[in-house]
Amino acid sequence: MEFMIVTGLSGAGKSRAVDALEDIGYYCVDNLPPVLLAQFAQLFAEAHQSVERVALIVDSRGAAVIEDFDRGLKEMQEREIPYEIMFLDCDDEVLLRRFKETRRPHPLTEIGDISIKEAIARDRQILQHVKQAADYLIDTSRLSAAQLREQIVAIFTEHPETVMTVQCMSFGFKYGTPRDADIVLDARCFPNPFYVDDLKNRTGLEPVVQDYVLNCEHSREFQNRLYHLVDYMLPLYRNEGKSRLLIAIGCTGGKHRSVTFVEKLAEHLQQNGARVVVNHRDIKKL
Repeated sequence: MEFMIVTGLSGAGKSRAVDALEDIGYYCVDNLPPVLLAQFAQLFAEAHQSVERVALIVDSRGAAVIEDFDRGLKEMQEREIPYEIMFLDCDDEVLLRRFKETRRPHPLTEIGDISIKEAIARDRQILQHVKQAADYLIDTSRLSAAQLREQIVAIFTEHPETVMTVQCMSFGFKYGTPRDADIVLDARCFPNPFYVDDLKNRTGLEPVVQDYVLNCEHSREFQNRLYHLVDYMLPLYRNEGKSRLLIAIGCTGGKHRSVTFVEKLAEHLQQNGARVVVNHRDIKKL
């Protein structure tokens, strides 16, 4: 089991980093008391052997907490529990602007009667030795949330192209358009197996129905253009930090044409290494 300890300056983006780590398969535990690091890691490893990667998020709340942090790390080493540290850093002026824009109090201002600027300086001083010991140092001063996610994915994922899950859904327009779809396409203009007696009660999961739908120049052209469109769009969505993309293709009843194109699209995406989930929403409806 891999343990990643995520820490850094307050306001540097730990919450965004946690979101990115969860997207790539980490089990994340936020605000764990640092004195419990070793005990938690050992108990978790024994109780959850199927979990491969765990991220433990530790925040700075003053000198007393960081002393507990040091003791926790030392105990991890004594128990021979392997771990790595990811430290998020940021320029003082950027941190000051972030706290002012969000109107969130800096954690250290709640401990002593000090300004945000003084709290940032003290936070940096307290965590300096942790920063020096970090295995991964990420400066978020000039990173958007999407760019931070992209950087974390690049560091901790061998195949970044699989991080975003693409959900391919077929549906019937007669039952309503999926409200959460990112891309909606209409396949009602192509040959309809519903009007063929031998195919009416079959579905687009069956090769005979797929052959009928695709035995048309316009259907094949749509299929090719669909592949080109999705291949072009997916990297753009990934760059924006999107973790889930829903592509919905509809026909009248959601049983024949839409199912055929979704099946073919999912096959194409999987061949290109994408993580794909298929959902035929209305295939069993009368």
